Amino acid sequence: MPLVHGFLSMPVIIVLTLNQNKMKKILLIVAICATAFVQQSFAQNTSTPKPSELLTSYYNIKDALVSGDANNAATNAEKFVKTLNSISSEIIHESYKEALLKDASKISESKDLKKQRAAFSTFSANMFELAKEVKLNSEPVYYVYCPMKKATWLSSSKTIKNPYFGNAMLTCGKVTETIQ
Repeated sequence: MPLVHGFLSMPVIIVLTLNQNKMKKILLIVAICATAFVQQSFAQNTSTPKPSELLTSYYNIKDALVSGDANNAATNAEKFVKTLNSISSEIIHESYKEALLKDASKISESKDLKKQRAAFSTFSANMFELAKEVKLNSEPVYYVYCPMKKATWLSSSKTIKNPYFGNAMLTCGKVTETIQ
């Protein structure tokens, strides 16, 4: 009898061992798939620039021009170009991208403050058009006009800091529109 009993219990042990191995394989496959999915979702969240990053880059260019720092303006314009190039045309229409790339490239390629400020005028007009079409920020965007330069710019604050004349006419301008 023990022989039969031992013989019958052997297949049960083999089946249990096989089932445990299958379970381990299944758990391993599930763990690998879950890890890949989580890594992919993190990668998508961190590598896809948002339109708000464009506005931040724009403000950094403006601030550099306010302070008269041509090198910083060029560096921030270069960052703007890289960010804009990595945003899908489904988010920002190609016509906006072309105009903004042209304007920002003029600023990034020059170390001459006068040339950068001249390019900033059309750059600002194009950014304003984009800001009306695409929600760039959850905060208000102020559209400011300088009557001496007859040019506009965007600001995150109602406080006037003129990028066209810097310290020479720092407070020349007025808010003409607010984009919510």
